[in-house]
Amino acid sequence: MFLTHLCFYSAFTLSGLGLAFHRTHLVSALLCLESMMLSMYIALSIWPVENQATSFTLTPVLMLTFSACEAGTGLAMLVASTRTHGSDHLHNLNLLQC
Repeated sequence: MFLTHLCFYSAFTLSGLGLAFHRTHLVSALLCLESMMLSMYIALSIWPVENQATSFTLTPVLMLTFSACEAGTGLAMLVASTRTHGSDHLHNLNLLQC
């Protein structure tokens, strides 16, 4: 049990570090966010089974729907920024110019 928790925590931490340090393209940032959501989904799916808690079995499905909405919004932002700025580099996106 400890090894599976360590794997999920390390996957989430590595995804967060990838998001923090490798922010050159919007695609890489979106992939890091999706890997964070995937590790959270797997951890939330295994947690009710380990604790025999049937009241939390709907939580992973709810988080998966939010993750799908986040992915759709991220891809829409990727397409919009590529059309307006010509690339998906994050240094081209400046919120002060909007």
